[in-house]
Amino acid sequence: QVQLVESGGGLVQAGGSLRLSCAASGRTFSSYAMGWVRRAPGKEREFLAAIRWSGSTYYTDSVKGRFTTSRDNGRNTVYLQMNSLKPEDTAVYYCAANAGGFLRVSARDYDYWGQGTQVTVSS
Repeated sequence: QVQLVESGGGLVQAGGSLRLSCAASGRTFSSYAMGWVRRAPGKEREFLAAIRWSGSTYYTDSVKGRFTTSRDNGRNTVYLQMNSLKPEDTAVYYCAANAGGFLRVSARDYDYWGQGTQVTVSS
């Protein structure tokens, strides 16, 4: 069992930046692939980014070049650096873990989820 706790959300003006953190429990964190997903009001979940244990990453087109995910296996933490934020980035952001360690790009392929953190971007 893995527990994930996101932090770092908040209110920011358009063009600003935020860094989300996701702290994980469990001794096998370093073997997991980690993903980031968001849900905006009235919209379906959107898969944003993923990072494998090796550091290889994936980004969906809507955030490529603006968001960067990284991980610190020693701290059992994964990060999502979000730059050039837009009002349409307003959503609840979730981190998720794939226990098999695969770099999956669909939310349904992730086994464990955090509680989410709200990001609001004002225009």
